[in-house]
Order: sequence, then structure tokens, then C-alpha cells
Amino acid sequence: MAPVYAIIRLRGTVGVPYDVEYTLRLLRLVRKYHCSLYPATREIEGMLRVFKDWATWGEIEYPVLVELLRKRGRVVGGKPLTDTFIKEKLGKHGINTVEDLAKAILENTVLFHKLDEYGIKPVFRLHPPKKGFKGSIKRPYQDGGELGYRGSAINELLLRMI
Repeated sequence: MAPVYAIIRLRGTVGVPYDVEYTLRLLRLVRKYHCSLYPATREIEGMLRVFKDWATWGEIEYPVLVELLRKRGRVVGGKPLTDTFIKEKLGKHGINTVEDLAKAILENTVLFHKLDEYGIKPVFRLHPPKKGFKGSIKRPYQDGGELGYRGSAINELLLRMI
């Protein structure tokens, strides 16, 4: 079972090379502070290497995922993601609440980016982080910046951006 990456685009759209912009578009990260969830596969790892200087990612944890789905999850039409909507659309798969959906996403039985066929938007629109970034958004996380792989520290950043 592969972990699930939360991928957040941190830098804007001006001056981005074509291959980086194309890869970000494939992952539906078209605007600054958009977040998407993907399983950690070899293909996704290769895509992450392409745009490592424009986004950050790490393994999302269950409580953070539940809060992200509750507060920032949206359905077609811009309405919030609710338990009744999930029960109506995904009840036949045994998913009745946001907690069930979060568990299924982390177990990779449900791929979040494929839920658009049920009317759930595959991207989260986040706020800039409360109290700002701790480092530069032009440097890697390992060098005191904000970009690239950050492991489980993505959860702290997500909580500040929800």
C-alpha cells in the first residue's frame, strides 16, 4: 500500500517552463495554493521531480485529510462536500461519511483524483498559510525553504492553509 501525497503548488504561473506547466496541469495544479491528492507511485514520483521547484509535497495523515475534506472539499457547483452527498453518491461502495472517504483514500481503495465522475472536485483551493511561510518559496525544504519533498511536515503546513 503506497502512501498518499498531498501536493501543493506554491509558486505562480508567470515564467514557468512549458514542461513544468504541462506537468502541473496534468496533476490539476493550475493555480497558486491548489492542492491535490495522489498515491505515491513511480509515475507520480517522476512528475514530482519535474516541478520540484514550484510545489511541495508529503504524506498526508488521516486527521488532516478528514479536516481538509470537511473544510475545503467541494462538489460541482461550489457547494461543500457533506456526509449526505457522500452517502448518496458513494453509498453503494460502502462509503457513507467523510471519515469513511478519508480512510478509503489512505488505503488506496478510492483514488481521490478519480472522484470527479461522482461530482467531487479533485482539487482543494487553499489559503496562504497563517503567519506566513517559514522559509523562502524559492529554496528547497531541506535548505530552509518551502519547496520540494517535506515528508510528514506537509500536515503542519496544510493545517495552516485550511
